[in-house]
Amino acid sequence: MILNQQINNQVITQQHIIRWEKELDQNGFISDENLLMSLLGKEKNPQTHSKLLTFAAISRKARNKKDSLADFWLDKALELNPHNQEAKEYLLQSDWKKWKDVLTQLSFPSIRETDNRTAKKKTAEEYIQICQRFLSEADDSLSELEKERNLATGLRDHIIIAKYQMLFELLSSAISETVSLFKAAEEYDQSITGVFHTSTFYDDLKSHLAAVEDLKQQWQSQFQEEEAIEETFDIALDQLNTMIGMDQVKKRVNDFYRFIKYQKTRKEIGFQIKDDLSLNMILTGNPGTGKTTLARLLAKIYHELGVLPHEEVVETNRAQLVGAFVGQTEENVKAVVERSIGGVLFIDEAYSLKREGQSGNDYGQAAVDTLVSMMTSSEYGGKFAVILAGYPEEMRSFLDANPGLRSRFPQSNFIHLPNYSNDELVMIAEQIASENDYFMTEEAKIEIVNRLDIERVDDTFGNARTVKNIVMDAIFKKGSEKQVNNDEFMDYMMLNKEDFLIKKPKTVDSPKDQLNRLIGLNSIKNEMHALISFVKMQQFRRNQGMPTVPIQLHAVFTGNPGTGKTTVAKLYAEMLRECGILKRGHLIVASRADFVAGYVGQTAGKTKKLIRQALGGVLFIDEAYSLLGHTTGDFGKEVIDTLVDEMTKHNENLVVVLAGYPNEMDELLESNPGLRSRFKKFFFFPDYSTEEMLSIMEAYAGRFQYQLTKEASTLLHETLEAETFKGNGRFATNLVDEIIQAQAARLMTGQETNLLEMSLFLEMDDVINALMKCK
Repeated sequence: MILNQQINNQVITQQHIIRWEKELDQNGFISDENLLMSLLGKEKNPQTHSKLLTFAAISRKARNKKDSLADFWLDKALELNPHNQEAKEYLLQSDWKKWKDVLTQLSFPSIRETDNRTAKKKTAEEYIQICQRFLSEADDSLSELEKERNLATGLRDHIIIAKYQMLFELLSSAISETVSLFKAAEEYDQSITGVFHTSTFYDDLKSHLAAVEDLKQQWQSQFQEEEAIEETFDIALDQLNTMIGMDQVKKRVNDFYRFIKYQKTRKEIGFQIKDDLSLNMILTGNPGTGKTTLARLLAKIYHELGVLPHEEVVETNRAQLVGAFVGQTEENVKAVVERSIGGVLFIDEAYSLKREGQSGNDYGQAAVDTLVSMMTSSEYGGKFAVILAGYPEEMRSFLDANPGLRSRFPQSNFIHLPNYSNDELVMIAEQIASENDYFMTEEAKIEIVNRLDIERVDDTFGNARTVKNIVMDAIFKKGSEKQVNNDEFMDYMMLNKEDFLIKKPKTVDSPKDQLNRLIGLNSIKNEMHALISFVKMQQFRRNQGMPTVPIQLHAVFTGNPGTGKTTVAKLYAEMLRECGILKRGHLIVASRADFVAGYVGQTAGKTKKLIRQALGGVLFIDEAYSLLGHTTGDFGKEVIDTLVDEMTKHNENLVVVLAGYPNEMDELLESNPGLRSRFKKFFFFPDYSTEEMLSIMEAYAGRFQYQLTKEASTLLHETLEAETFKGNGRFATNLVDEIIQAQAARLMTGQETNLLEMSLFLEMDDVINALMKCK
């Protein structure tokens, strides 16, 4: 049975090989590389393995000629099967570059006829030694080069064939000329010590030396031509156009490039250009979208077009510009601008120079004013370009607050860099892996998308920066955790799904179990379980392609203090994370003071910042009704309006729970129709019964290995039945803390002989002393 399966697998592999041979011949690359790589990891036959490696290398080379991993695969293919002619031929296409330094050892010291006899003899001896060293290895090098030349004749690339032929001819001539130089050097050396010294030997030596130097120059020119061809791909605009994604940005920069070139040509013809196009740029985008990279490429473009004498970029930020005392900021800005003359000044997170609400002692505004002044001055104006970068919303607010700076940047010079799509980020991940000589399986790519979905919670998502960290973490995990078999070399270059998996911390109990263990709250538990079941069912239907009912997750928790609202909200967040609705499942607890500011315009900013922190989790607003101020000029309404707007914008990425007294919460919801429409789930938290309060106390004490005596429990039960205490569960835990302190005071003042045993029990006297403090 096993033998039949092996034969069947071999037949399937051979069928793939025939198909891939045709595909390489027609297209130059293999479209389904993932299937090829999966077979590579399983193939045991050396000859077949060698062929598959060759296919993979050829396909990879077709996409990137500089791919070092492809060269490694070709070397490995020849190691597995030294008779693999195809691997040999493709290695030849890049192997000729290894000959670049063969003639570098033919470097001779200068020789002068006017030197004294001792100096001439020393120089002649050096010539002889250099020639001997070169000639001792030259024949072997020529033989190897001849073999490669002969192999190259079977290639379809006539340029490579001609290259090997030229190198062979030049090396042959170099060997021949070095032999002549060697003989001339020996004759010159003998003539120095003899009595028949004439200038003839010197002239002969110089003649052969000149011939060798000429051959060296011809040799180096073969490689310089290749380097020049490769450098043509390093033009800044070409670099931009080969970057992944950024289609709109590329179009905008290409248009900008052509316009500058057009204006430059008009000026050269003689047309008058009164107003030059501003080179100052505003780049907006979230982290990792390529703002810094684009700024550097723009600097290169400006230089290549001749509009700036240098391509250097001076990168700076608030910490380097804003000083701590009067006058220091102006000096810092001036120093940075002077360094930027002829190039580009790049200020990242430029909005941090001056934000709303910063105190009068902050010198950020001085930095802005000084920069504007220098951009428009006769001494510095037009002699450098300024590129400002930062988050879109923050940059918009910053520029609106600084009209003098805003006017220096034409609207056409605003470039927004959008977030990368998951497909683009996977391509970037493949590129990063390839640069580190790794190849990712299809399952690994799927897992990267899962990781990206988890990370893509808010505007702090790092885009390319995040995906680079994910790939590098996977490489680290592979190297630190896995025992690699040296014979299985594929393990050294393959990143699998397992390398990208995150180890989840072990939890003792699920949030569902924790909810069930809470004392009381039976109605809340039933409603919460019903809601989570509904969420799971709608997700199941969605995954099956069936229509789903809209999921309403925002909730209102009403009840007196200490009834467990915050605790349940935390478990609610964790259960929604388990369902896959929320990416983080954390809880942010806030109240009116966290939202409302003291100045006009600041409240919305504080609210948005808090919402950003809560994205991917639950924002729990305790005593939410306090947002509804009843005084003139109260900023609570601004919080509510902003909250409604942000809840709409972030949809399922944000869950808001409002908590407070029932009547006041109704008044809050009625204050804004948009607010009322977004809250469909209402949970009422009743006060705890006497038995439940006592259970809470016993459970809380038990967490610290304390136990209420029967008499103490009876007294507590009678007291809770007879009197009214505010605080519910909060009161219960606070009272236990007081009882424990009372016990400590009692035991520490006496001379107890059995202190360890007595320290475990909370007596009736401890309860009496604690209740006296609480009344």
